[in-house]
Amino acid sequence: MLNFRKIQLKDRQWINSILKEHDITGCHENFGNLFAWRDINNTRVARVNEFLLVKQEIGDIKDIYLYPMGKGNVKPVIDEIIKSRDSEGLMMAGLSLKQVNELSNLYPGKFIFQESRMDFDYIYRIEKLVTLRGKKLHRKRNHISIFMRSYPDWSFEPLTEENKDECIEMNKKWCIDSDCQQDQGLMDENCATKYFFKYFKDLELEGGLIRAGGRVVAYTIGEVLSSDTYVIHIEKAFKDVQGAYPMINQQFAAWVQNNHPDLIYINREEDMGLEGLRKAKLSYYPDKMAVKFRAKLK
Repeated sequence: MLNFRKIQLKDRQWINSILKEHDITGCHENFGNLFAWRDINNTRVARVNEFLLVKQEIGDIKDIYLYPMGKGNVKPVIDEIIKSRDSEGLMMAGLSLKQVNELSNLYPGKFIFQESRMDFDYIYRIEKLVTLRGKKLHRKRNHISIFMRSYPDWSFEPLTEENKDECIEMNKKWCIDSDCQQDQGLMDENCATKYFFKYFKDLELEGGLIRAGGRVVAYTIGEVLSSDTYVIHIEKAFKDVQGAYPMINQQFAAWVQNNHPDLIYINREEDMGLEGLRKAKLSYYPDKMAVKFRAKLK
């Protein structure tokens, strides 16, 4: 029987050791995300044969598994999942095409596979987010120009333990302005955001903020995801401050480029099927998408 338990901060070391060897590519394969969203998704973990197993509750699906992460023979691990007493209607999520092919070869005809567009990650070259070159991104440059003219006193600074409380207060006001109480998705995101702030140092997160007119008007939080990719967990800006969103995006991309010169990409995570979020992420013209599938046991 698989011994799952709720993910805890103390799991970070052994989970990250597995993820580092796996050289993860999806934002869901990240301890920071698994930990911050643990209450919303009831995230539980188990260790089997040097593999990390993750089980969550997503929407109406009570038990949904991530594909086992680790090195070695994965079949005995998946066999254990299939044999577990709660595997009726077994579903796996976040599978890459490589994992789909592996699962299909290991269990011919046993799984039904389907692309999950709402789970796709948006991935951009860091250089493009910094320079915003080209006709396609001229509107982003224009918004930044308007912001800089409107707020000549603007400044960017890294997010630290010293200025974190200002971002927390800004986030509270953002939630009020966005009527979070009436939107379950925003409420869930706000819950995860509180964990990102609370455990900012323990999770070794990084971030940045924009000041304008004497106040914090935007902030972002992220971390190194893999050998060539950075991931953005949270990005918030006041909607009534024109250009604040593209400004924090561009300024933090420049900070990442300077502080992590070996990285090539920024993963801005999925759109969760939200039309507005999808439009915003597409407006930056991703260089590639992390295509993800779901697999259901017949």
